[in-house]
Amino acid sequence: MDIELLLENSQETRIEGGLMDRLAECWAAWMPHLHAKRIAVGKDSYLAVWLDKEVEDQVDDIWEDAPSEAYMFNALAQTMCMSAIYDLLPEVAEAGCAPAPRPTLDLKMALESEGLRSEDEENPALALCRRYAVATYYPFRGGCDICDLSKECPKLKSGDGSYSVVLPATSRLKAVSPFKTGALWEGLRTGSAAGLISA
Repeated sequence: MDIELLLENSQETRIEGGLMDRLAECWAAWMPHLHAKRIAVGKDSYLAVWLDKEVEDQVDDIWEDAPSEAYMFNALAQTMCMSAIYDLLPEVAEAGCAPAPRPTLDLKMALESEGLRSEDEENPALALCRRYAVATYYPFRGGCDICDLSKECPKLKSGDGSYSVVLPATSRLKAVSPFKTGALWEGLRTGSAAGLISA
């Protein structure tokens, strides 16, 4: 678990010991629900990383039971996706963002075949049906300059690199999350990694 990234995502400076234990338990329990897949669409290739709906349901339950701690579990799920992306595409960590590809019909159909249908067919943006999901270019092609969401990006609009995140308790919308394990990279390269990643 990347504690530094978790702290950054949660905008916290420390985590109480009991909460950290519960977060570590969820990290281990959620790991089998983390998926990373290389998606080929014609001559282009993309990386999709997502957590199953079971994780979303557990986070929603935590919002009901312990709202004062729930944002940390939301941040944990985001951190899992981001850690996978950073491991598979280190350039994303350097750029500070995983640029969203233009949502062509072929890309939407390829993602749908993996169970990642577009949430809003009328919306031209690539809003996936999983709350904790990200699709980006593979291999890395650049940052904000090629991102389909750059015009609406809160990070770019703020001008100082900071931005806020809408949490599930305040909005039940399924949002695209801007999302270090060596096995992930090896799995993408070889198409294995114990079923976590497939090519």
